[in-house]
Amino acid sequence: MLGKHNKQVKEDRKEFGRHGTATRYKMKERMFTIGDDFWIEDEHGQRAYKVNGKVLALADSLDFEDPHGKVLVKMRGKVITIRGQIKLDRPGGKDAVVKKDLINIVRDHLTLSIDGEPECDIRGNLFDHEYEILRGRDKIAEVSKKWFRLRDTYGVQIEPGADDVLLLAATVAVDQLCHDIK
Repeated sequence: MLGKHNKQVKEDRKEFGRHGTATRYKMKERMFTIGDDFWIEDEHGQRAYKVNGKVLALADSLDFEDPHGKVLVKMRGKVITIRGQIKLDRPGGKDAVVKKDLINIVRDHLTLSIDGEPECDIRGNLFDHEYEILRGRDKIAEVSKKWFRLRDTYGVQIEPGADDVLLLAATVAVDQLCHDIK
């Protein structure tokens, strides 16, 4: 059993290490307020995705767009519920839901349910942007402030072959669920 765990740790280092193959994005902390827009940059500082905040009569929403304004994911959800959740509706693709753990008071934990795929765990220090998204034992994304010196900036690394758009949208949803509860 320990050998299997060590093998997984070595594989994660190849993908998520300093010279790993994971794709890295830069995000601004606490910029995910409804009504505001912001850009997610790639590791080279190029604008990769725009998050367009909208205030609607019935519900607040965020649209996750490509640089040309095409909507890739519509984020909907009321954060203040018994079990907070945000729906990620992907036109022409797989939909997902990010949910708060109802009972967990010991550690930070959310789940990411993607249509037709095994549920993912989101674990770590969610409030300080130091967490991982795991599918079973496999790390598919890592969120951390350690890659940037700017105080209000954090990074998201995503394993090769994963759905960058959906995982970045899930990261925005995590920020909404953890920071915008009033």
